[in-house]
Amino acid sequence: MRNWKRKLIWVATVVVVLLIVPFFIPMSTYTRQAEELATKALGVPVTIGSLRIALLPSPRLKVSDVVVGKNEEFTVARVSVVPVLTSLFSDAKVISSVQVNKPVIKKAALDIVDNLSKQPKNEPSTTTVNIRQINIENAKLIWPDMKLPEINADITLTDDNKPESAEIESVDGKVKLDLTPEENRQLITLTAKAWTIPAGPPLLIDALRMEMVLTENKLDISKIDGALYGGKLSGDANLTWGKVYKLSGKTKLDNLAVREPASLMSKSTRVSGQLFSSGHFNATAKEPGKLADNLHADIKFNVNDGVLYGFDLAKAPLMLVGQGKGGETKFDEFSGLLGISGKTYQFRNLNIRSGLMSANGAVKINPNKSLDGEVEVEVKNDMKIGAVPLQVSGTLESPLVYPSKAAIAAAVAGAATVGVAGVGAGAAVESLKGLFSSDKKKK
Repeated sequence: MRNWKRKLIWVATVVVVLLIVPFFIPMSTYTRQAEELATKALGVPVTIGSLRIALLPSPRLKVSDVVVGKNEEFTVARVSVVPVLTSLFSDAKVISSVQVNKPVIKKAALDIVDNLSKQPKNEPSTTTVNIRQINIENAKLIWPDMKLPEINADITLTDDNKPESAEIESVDGKVKLDLTPEENRQLITLTAKAWTIPAGPPLLIDALRMEMVLTENKLDISKIDGALYGGKLSGDANLTWGKVYKLSGKTKLDNLAVREPASLMSKSTRVSGQLFSSGHFNATAKEPGKLADNLHADIKFNVNDGVLYGFDLAKAPLMLVGQGKGGETKFDEFSGLLGISGKTYQFRNLNIRSGLMSANGAVKINPNKSLDGEVEVEVKNDMKIGAVPLQVSGTLESPLVYPSKAAIAAAVAGAATVGVAGVGAGAAVESLKGLFSSDKKKK
């Protein structure tokens, strides 16, 4: 019994020593040296809050409160480095794992990385360091105009420190990315559920699966399969990079309920119905964050059984003088071509059909969300009359539709002709008004 007690006492003593001894090792000098080396290597200020050695549960180096850059472009709450002890006495150092907790990366950190790549390379060192595993917890990316979720990542590296496999998942569990090596490429699968897109309008993705292949300077997205707002999304894309980033691809939407996503473009809903669309897109930029600003797309679309809110095309010609505002246009079919150029949206070959009313034309949405276009409206009735041109202006929030200057000039000219030539042009104008009235004129 006494021998067991002695052994327990010795074990307890050793554990206490292993816990206490590291705190008596003076690390302040090493901390300053580490800051100086890191600052010289990165070319930007680097500060380290604390640096210490822990012996339990296994020997490791712990670093806290790391700040990189003048404006804190990159910060880390804690880093724990676990070496393979037998490799410390050789030129080939092996790190069993690196655990990173709460890193925060700003977009400006890319400039630091870019400057590093431009620096002349030093003479190759005889000492190499191989990292086997990297574990990242609660990483936060801060990007302009984007709301990115915090992520966790488990990354396994090869002997030359290239990713062998990786699992990256948002902390809320809504987005997951799996990376698996295959010869000279990486197979990537991205899945998402109940996920809000972080850039642009906050579209809600019910489910999404993307299958990708990553090579040295190319990402092929061979399959896009998603569900959102009751509809189905499909397509593919290709991204390459070098001196510039180039994106291209095609997309298709089937039976999407357009009212809710359309309302995200403006405070008030502008259209409802079931959307079917297909088209292709491309973009070129010097950095990936600028691709959306340089997006070009041509998309054919068709919306069935819907409503255009904000104006009534059938009644707009009544306002031969002034502006038509308010109301709604119910339609059986609304089709056309959408051209996207950066933040400008051009709707061409518009065709709206609703019972006895039909309309066609073109409308442009400018980057400031102002409207500019012209639509010709024709209503079949007891009287037959040519299409009436209407001017579209205002904004997405408050669209305005009114007869074009040509239509108003024709009406004025017709009224003036009554007194001069005795021609019933004035009556024709009255017939035009009656055509769009709720009550038919009696003969």
